[in-house]
Amino acid sequence: MATRLSKIILMLSVAVFSSLVVFNNVTDYDSNFQFVRHVLLMDTTFPDNKGLWRSISNPLLHHSFYIMIIAGEAVVALLAWIGALRLWRAAGNADAFNRSKDAAIWSLTLGIVLWFTGFIAIGGEWFLMWQSQVWNGQQAAFRITVYFALILLFIVKKDDD
Repeated sequence: MATRLSKIILMLSVAVFSSLVVFNNVTDYDSNFQFVRHVLLMDTTFPDNKGLWRSISNPLLHHSFYIMIIAGEAVVALLAWIGALRLWRAAGNADAFNRSKDAAIWSLTLGIVLWFTGFIAIGGEWFLMWQSQVWNGQQAAFRITVYFALILLFIVKKDDD
């Protein structure tokens, strides 16, 4: 039972974290929007690099990207809350607990996709965020990706009575 409770607590932690990320991005829209805008503009990457043709200067696209990020984070948070609740409801029975993991697994998987694919792969490599001393979120995205991946590995481990 301790393992199941641990999984529930970790999913609640993911839910709280993801919800706070959404809350911060919505309530401090402009500060966090500037991060996305500068990454897409590539205006703090190495001067005269050969990848500057990839930059996006359209403000409407900047807002669209940012809104998609916030929406993705909101889905991760919602699924984490649902996942934690379903795990809690099934905690007394190992078979039911194993069957109730879908929302938690989807939350963690989508979180990994968002922070790894979105920030590390697309932001870091396509928009060369790694070249920026100011607007580089790769370390934070890596930490989140690792946390989510480790929790995902723990969650998917089959529970026995």
